[in-house]
Amino acid sequence: MSPTKISKLARSNRSPEPRLGARSPEVQPFGRLRLLPIALSAEARGQSAQVLNEILADSMILYGLYKKHHWLMAGPTFYQLHLLFDKHAAEQLELIDLIAERVQSLGGIAVGDPRHAAEITTIERPPNGAEDVPVMIDRLLDAHETIIEKVRAAIEATEKSKDWGSNDLLMGDVLRRHELQVWFVAEHVVDLPLIEPRS
Repeated sequence: MSPTKISKLARSNRSPEPRLGARSPEVQPFGRLRLLPIALSAEARGQSAQVLNEILADSMILYGLYKKHHWLMAGPTFYQLHLLFDKHAAEQLELIDLIAERVQSLGGIAVGDPRHAAEITTIERPPNGAEDVPVMIDRLLDAHETIIEKVRAAIEATEKSKDWGSNDLLMGDVLRRHELQVWFVAEHVVDLPLIEPRS
């Protein structure tokens, strides 16, 4: 290689080596908005980002509950609930992504770290060990209701502020998905015999 080519390569500071150990201060603190031209006031964007982050934190916890209960399921309904809870967890993961992207599109910072979600959530923490199946189901239904209450309040707030993007997400995706999941889970605690006894 000619000396000219070597000196050009050296000046370019290019290297195949990974640059490790990068550190810097935050470029946008949590709770502060960036200015994005979406024709929505900073006040409306800030309010929406805050309520969406609360729903996002709860959704991350619900996702974790579904995965935990999916692993700990036992008894005669093991197979059905094992599969159902995994399906619901995957659907919650989709909602988590949609909610987080909406927060970002409002100029906010979405809750991303599970430890941060645990600080914000209002869903009661379960014990670290296993519980009876009906108790696990009840925990899931309680968590859904907590989120649904927040979603309904957020739908009203985003309608008032004319944040139609968040409103559409909350009503069309989040609320309907939660209501459907509640129905599927609640049917497993209905006390009906498989076969009616003969009289």
